[in-house]
Amino acid sequence: MIKFENIVKKYGDTTVIDHFNLEIQPGELVVFIGPSGCGKTTLLKMINRLIEPTSGKIYVKGKDITKEDPIQLRRNIGYVIQNVGLFPHMSIKENLEIIPKVKGEAPEAIEEKTVRLLKLVGLDPDEYMYRFPRELSGGQQQRVGVARAFSTDSDIILMDEPFSALDPITRNSLQEELFNMQQDLQKTIIFVTHDMDEAYKIADKICIINKGKIVQYDTPENLLKNPASEFVADFIGKKRVWNNPEVIKAEDIMIQNPVKVSPRRNVLQAIEIMAENKVDSLMVTNKEEELIGLITLKRIQLEDRNRSIEEIMERNVLTVAKNDSLVTVLEVMNRKKVGYMPVVDTSGKLAGLITRSSILAALSNQLIDMEVEF
Repeated sequence: MIKFENIVKKYGDTTVIDHFNLEIQPGELVVFIGPSGCGKTTLLKMINRLIEPTSGKIYVKGKDITKEDPIQLRRNIGYVIQNVGLFPHMSIKENLEIIPKVKGEAPEAIEEKTVRLLKLVGLDPDEYMYRFPRELSGGQQQRVGVARAFSTDSDIILMDEPFSALDPITRNSLQEELFNMQQDLQKTIIFVTHDMDEAYKIADKICIINKGKIVQYDTPENLLKNPASEFVADFIGKKRVWNNPEVIKAEDIMIQNPVKVSPRRNVLQAIEIMAENKVDSLMVTNKEEELIGLITLKRIQLEDRNRSIEEIMERNVLTVAKNDSLVTVLEVMNRKKVGYMPVVDTSGKLAGLITRSSILAALSNQLIDMEVEF
């Protein structure tokens, strides 16, 4: 959808963008973030040719944008900036409809789209359509700015720190609205911010930029768990992964190779296996390593020692998937009042075991690592 190819931007002897290469796929919401002056806004403005590169090419849908009429290019790319840029002498309806009218869209379709977009950004069309920007709060104006960017019906939306001047409550609300709109409309969005928390909330991919170069381009989860360098770790914050427990997955904290037993074993053998491994429960698996049951010492210690495990095992075992988050795991454990959770893969095979002790151990190890680093 959007491709930066060896982009360089210089102002005199100062290099702002240094051989920048990146491909953004259709429907992705990509966040550009980095220290002040790293070049993120410059890159954004190159996409709609508000700034021209010194060298290199930018392609949109496979076409070199230098071969495109810049006015026509901009009419087909939504653009949202921090100070909104609404026309003060026009009503909200007129602000939203100006580009669709210039493009020659049918009047009925334009009006229908205006109503739909106002609803999408959480504004009642009957209440707000004929107001003027001065009659709206800053947060409401920013909502209109987002709606206007989407009114172009373009596949690409550029957003340059659109929420940074808003109070935290309004900002959080708009982040949620943007996320929901993106889920519904699947636009390709490039969003510039200086706020890492904002990036995590909305991004499919995050591009961390420093001195005009990409230092890491990855999913929020991988950035948190696998920073590519000390710069990235420092920039995102070394404690941040534990401030975002939703990105910690069951497979990150589970005990590998939990003690398991065949359903053909008897009670005496199971008790001996528990004693040898210093555990009070066993996962029961079949030949394909699929989890089929569970036994606990408390449950079987009064049973006939010759009875088979298959006869007495608990079959309806509560499990979590490898990709379930720590938040989900803890919610299930607390709701069901259990101290352990088997972890299975997509085919039902036993992958590991989470206990309260394993969660505490993972947290403790992370804290020790951070103390060593600091």
